[in-house]
Amino acid sequence: MATRRKLIVEIVDAHNLAPKDGVGTSSPYVLVDFDGQRKRTKTKHRELNPVWNEKLEFLISDPKTMLAEELEANIYNDKRTGRRSHFLGRVRIDGRQFVKQGEEALINYTLKKRNFLDVISGEVGLRIYYVDEPVEPPPEEKPPEPAAEAPPAAEAPPAAEGNPPAEAAPPPAEAAPPPEAVPPAAEAAPPAEAAPPPAEAPPTDAAPPAEPPAGEASPAADAPTPPAEGAPPPPAEGEAPKTEAAPAGETPPPAADTPPPTTEEAKPADGSPPVEVNPNVAPQPAVNTAEFHMRDLGGSVPGSNETRSAYDLVEKMQYLFVRIVKARALPPRDSNSGVPADPFVKIRVGGEVLKTRTSPKTGFPDWNQVFAFDKEKLQSGPTLEISVWDEDTGTRDDFLGGVCFDLTEVPMREPPDSPLAPQWYRLEGDGRVKGDIMLAVWIGTQADEAFPEAVQSNAGGIIHTRSEVYSSPKLMYLRVNVIEATDLQFPVDKVGIPEQRVRVQLGFQVLRTRSVKSRTSNPFWNEDLLFVAAEPFEEQLILIIEDRSNIEPEILGHAAVALNTIERRVDERMVSSRWFNLDRTHGAASNEGAGSPAYHGRIHLRLCFDAGYHVMEEAAHCSTDLRPTAKQLWKPPLGVLELGILGAQNLLPMKTKGGRGATDAYCVAKYSQKWVRTRTITDSFNPRWNEQYQWQVYDPYTVLTLGVFDNWHIFNTVNDKATKQDHRIGKVRIRISTLESNKVYVNSYPLLVLLPSGLKKMGEIELAVRFSCPSLLDVMHVYTQPLLPKMHYLHPLGLMQQDMLRNTAMKIVALRLSRSEPPLRQEVVQYIMDTDSNVWSMRRSKANWFRIMNVLSGLVNIAKWVDDICQWKNPVTTVLVHLLFFILVWYPELIVPTAFFYVSLIGSWYYRFRPRMPPHMDIRISQADTVDQDELDEEFDPIPSTKPPEVVKMRYDRLRSLAARIQTVLGDFATQGERIQSLLSWRDPRATGIFIAVCFMISLILYVVPFKAVSIVLGLYFLRHPRFREPMPPSYLNFFRRLPSLSDRMM
Repeated sequence: MATRRKLIVEIVDAHNLAPKDGVGTSSPYVLVDFDGQRKRTKTKHRELNPVWNEKLEFLISDPKTMLAEELEANIYNDKRTGRRSHFLGRVRIDGRQFVKQGEEALINYTLKKRNFLDVISGEVGLRIYYVDEPVEPPPEEKPPEPAAEAPPAAEAPPAAEGNPPAEAAPPPAEAAPPPEAVPPAAEAAPPAEAAPPPAEAPPTDAAPPAEPPAGEASPAADAPTPPAEGAPPPPAEGEAPKTEAAPAGETPPPAADTPPPTTEEAKPADGSPPVEVNPNVAPQPAVNTAEFHMRDLGGSVPGSNETRSAYDLVEKMQYLFVRIVKARALPPRDSNSGVPADPFVKIRVGGEVLKTRTSPKTGFPDWNQVFAFDKEKLQSGPTLEISVWDEDTGTRDDFLGGVCFDLTEVPMREPPDSPLAPQWYRLEGDGRVKGDIMLAVWIGTQADEAFPEAVQSNAGGIIHTRSEVYSSPKLMYLRVNVIEATDLQFPVDKVGIPEQRVRVQLGFQVLRTRSVKSRTSNPFWNEDLLFVAAEPFEEQLILIIEDRSNIEPEILGHAAVALNTIERRVDERMVSSRWFNLDRTHGAASNEGAGSPAYHGRIHLRLCFDAGYHVMEEAAHCSTDLRPTAKQLWKPPLGVLELGILGAQNLLPMKTKGGRGATDAYCVAKYSQKWVRTRTITDSFNPRWNEQYQWQVYDPYTVLTLGVFDNWHIFNTVNDKATKQDHRIGKVRIRISTLESNKVYVNSYPLLVLLPSGLKKMGEIELAVRFSCPSLLDVMHVYTQPLLPKMHYLHPLGLMQQDMLRNTAMKIVALRLSRSEPPLRQEVVQYIMDTDSNVWSMRRSKANWFRIMNVLSGLVNIAKWVDDICQWKNPVTTVLVHLLFFILVWYPELIVPTAFFYVSLIGSWYYRFRPRMPPHMDIRISQADTVDQDELDEEFDPIPSTKPPEVVKMRYDRLRSLAARIQTVLGDFATQGERIQSLLSWRDPRATGIFIAVCFMISLILYVVPFKAVSIVLGLYFLRHPRFREPMPPSYLNFFRRLPSLSDRMM
């Protein structure tokens, strides 16, 4: 059934509008324009905080271009209540922010100015969503009989059975208008005094196009019914306003914004021989550290054209495509019994053979499958053989006929050429061969639209070798505010004070409130609990009230809440609370006291989905997305990130097949909510994928993560599925902010894996990356915006809470993607998302310590430089510093600009040494090249530990010694701070008296002596020659070291 898409705009309210009527108020109404259609609300008289609660409906002419459309809502002051129609503000909403019904939320949009001189204030609350309504086809009307042949009215023949008389049928010209031409009930005409006179319209620069002439209606591309004829004329003075529409026959003007780029999806196919064993990879001999660094392969890709295309970052690979559509009139299996055959098709070219699926018991099978053969790997032989066979279990398959093609005569095709139409071919052969087969054969590239669904020869035809594009589940924070309970029922023989708490469960997530001791049956908690929920919702929210006063908790009641009934919010507004009846059976509780079998009390809850947060599902250092959950809050994309996965080189064998090493490699890349998986290239140490993907970029402070894996899931035995996991080959991270705009980076990245045996290079992967950004100013503007959505700053989450929610979100994403087909395995998702980044590791601790030392090394170098100046190691530099010091003291206003100028010079000088390639994982920073074997063994030891007790004891003692050193450093920092506090605390009366006296003398000197003279004297003293210096510490340092601290009070 055909559908018609409508955009629903609910005008809820507005706040703090600017007064425009000259007496401190306004009479606002809202005028909404979308896709050439204009509708308005009623006028609210003398209201700066009006409430409309009106629903406006707009037809979407073409759902495919909805994302490129723009909705504009203008607020005006009614001109008949003031001097003129004043502009109160407007809001423009991009089509990418429209959501389907059920995901909408009330959003308060800040009103924007129309020009620089406008005085605008306030915000408007809108709820926008679209809905697809089924449209029944119009009934077929019986053509009227010619007028000349119609008998007189008195002699008219009786009406046919089931049909009304001819005179009762209305003429076609008076047919009722289509449904979309009738204004809905929510769009009731406002009162006459609220309608603006047609003679004076709102300002032209804020209003949409003018009214169309009478008799024209808005086009609806998806609606099968014709537009209404004879539309009413424009309203006169005092009449209710009518809906204005675009002229019939005209298409809406195209949106100024460029539509979002389409995503190239690849869906190849599968296959492989049986596997024998999966031994551990043998330790690799020591490798030169130069092999762990990435290599630049040049800025161009072999085979790529200068013009931009869908596959311009990768090499064009030619494939022989064969589309098997269907067959007809195939002979039966037995001519005597007439039992239909079980036909399938074999495609043979060179040494490659692929088969279609079997169609059981039919002489007219329908396959509609596409096969792709790598043209470079085809053996000599210019013939393509396509044969139809009857599948026999236990016996030899029967030949039903075939067709042969000369490969030299196969046509070439490359988009944007139209697809090659399949044709019927007569099956040839001896014996009982008969029938026809419909197919098409052509030569194309991976840019062909048939490539994603094709079964590829180098993959074997198994489903787990196909390439796929996945989408992460939509995650939201569910906030459960447990307020109170009432009328709880305790056992009659209850002894002691009840200790009541609420246990809330959502799937595998379980949280509890604090326990409340109270003799009453109305406990009060008022606690917020935060969960992670994923769409589509599969679980219910379960709340259980327990009495913890006994050894065994006693359940006082429980309630179940469906997640699709919970309200969504995108800001900090308070949602309404609800009461739920409690039950002691396993059924769900009813809401608001409706019909439960027995009353066991009620619980008061405030539930909402916080869609204004970004659900952090990845490690903080490799986040690929920072947008809020609510699509309505998304900003326009800044550009497009394109990734070309060319191939890999020198991969190590990961398994054994037939007594020889083999690797079945595939790649998985993640950015934003989109995951891509390449096809699996079987039995190859140098696979060539040449697949290209793209993502929209919303923030440059994000990371593209790509991992290479060995496919173990292609072996479909039960034991392999239960025990074998896809092995890691390596991972690459690329931060978007390190890429220059519109530049192609083609590099070879080393694939490094840290194993219990040590660091190992598993091979190299070749990637081509390009970040296309149309506006540099937009990217620079993002650097000034908050990193996270607004709700993270209005109601921030605690660090412990963030870690808990992040781990929960990781588990949910891994579980959902593992249920896809073909599945994205949990170990793959966890490796890409760095789920083990927070696990204790001695190696990571050392790496972080050296990172801190590297940051502080700049300050240490400055201190060394100042010491060299004071020691006159370079007299020329010291003299120049003296001159600069005198200038800055004499002209102190030059200090700040000189400092910034010096920083700019340093930055300009370092431009020569900027990185030419995107940074890659550094083994030196990671301390992976110098890590101890026992430390690696500890890093890979799970929790709880599986090692013998003596090994765990030894590691515990080592951790204690490290913690003791850290404890000493922290104590030294505390000692220095306490000495500063003791200057005025009179802990040491003599030291405090000396300090106060010195401060008083310095104040008197500074009152009398000019500040410049004091600065020059102090500077000359500090920069004095070494012959005027003493080797002993200065007196002020000796005084500071004698100040008391609290360390002597510690036990």
